[in-house]
Amino acid sequence: MVNVLLPFVGLLAAALLWAAGAGWLTSVTPIAASFAPLPTLEALWLLLQGHDLWEHVAISLQRVGVGLVIALVLGIPLGVLTGLSPLFSRSTTPLFQFARMISPLSWMPLAVMVLGVGDAPVYFLLAFAAVWPILLNTAAGVAQLDKNWLLLARSLSATRRETIVHVILPGITAQILTGVRLAIGIIWIVLVPAEMLGVSAGLGYFILDSRDRLAYSDLMAAILVIGFLGYLLDHAARSLHWRWLHA
Repeated sequence: MVNVLLPFVGLLAAALLWAAGAGWLTSVTPIAASFAPLPTLEALWLLLQGHDLWEHVAISLQRVGVGLVIALVLGIPLGVLTGLSPLFSRSTTPLFQFARMISPLSWMPLAVMVLGVGDAPVYFLLAFAAVWPILLNTAAGVAQLDKNWLLLARSLSATRRETIVHVILPGITAQILTGVRLAIGIIWIVLVPAEMLGVSAGLGYFILDSRDRLAYSDLMAAILVIGFLGYLLDHAARSLHWRWLHA
């Protein structure tokens, strides 16, 4: 019972701090009244009853899915190669460590310049942000794999492809799922600012549009939606990881 109530206590405390902060800001800047909990919840209720917000949510989730798939397609093979080949690992590790420390958002002007406006630069930014935790966790999983499994596969005359598909990938799935969970968190953070440039839909665009319309209650409602969706995505990734470990 306590474990169920404690999260609600934390949320209630945050709501009270939010209300107190909005009240203090309103005394300084009257327009801050739009950021208070009650106007925000009223705006959220109206938005949930309409179609516009759901369309923005669907487009943002689609971009998250595409960016994550691209990161998986690139990150898992590169991670396996990094873990299996010491030569490749020594050759690329400095490059990978250098590249992953570059903020994905710093690529925004170049991405738009090369890929144009629309979804393509957003996909690039999300994939660039997500590929590193997947790659590094995959490589770490291969490095920690029981060498006896590989020796057994070799003694059974398994080909390289058979070893990777039937021994290595099943053995490192937990590490890959950890990388996916980290990647989802990073993608969700990068998504909103990425959608503020060169697109006409998505949650990031909706926030900018709400600001331009001076609809600050809608803006705060969108922030709540972003937090809730991010929590659900992380919960889904954690559940998938837990199910794999306890299967």
